[in-house]
Amino acid sequence: MRLWLDTQLPLVPAQSPLADAIRYALARWPALTRFLDDGRIELDTNPVERAIRPVALGRKNHLFAGSEGGGGRWAILGSLIETCKMNDVEPYAYLADILTRMLNGHPVNRLDKLLPWAWKAAQNVNT
Repeated sequence: MRLWLDTQLPLVPAQSPLADAIRYALARWPALTRFLDDGRIELDTNPVERAIRPVALGRKNHLFAGSEGGGGRWAILGSLIETCKMNDVEPYAYLADILTRMLNGHPVNRLDKLLPWAWKAAQNVNT
């Protein structure tokens, strides 16, 4: 495809939208083809779009978080929930457990043990 784009660019008018699109693709060629060298990279953006859909759908509601502090807390909660999903942790069970632990005096200097990936590892050890 790169060879074809290189061949076609001189054949189209330099100021045309098609020439702009070809130059855009050629300028970003390493990024466009990175998935060929690293199998962990998705070919499309669907997983990312699915992950951010709840944020996009709730955007209007998020404007009314009550205050700047409320907005910050909303962002933390949203990040925790998405991190749970990325680590195959059920968000409701996770939040119910860690909030209970925090209310029961979990040491503040050990909050890292309550992050979703550490919580999941601890659950697997206990089962």
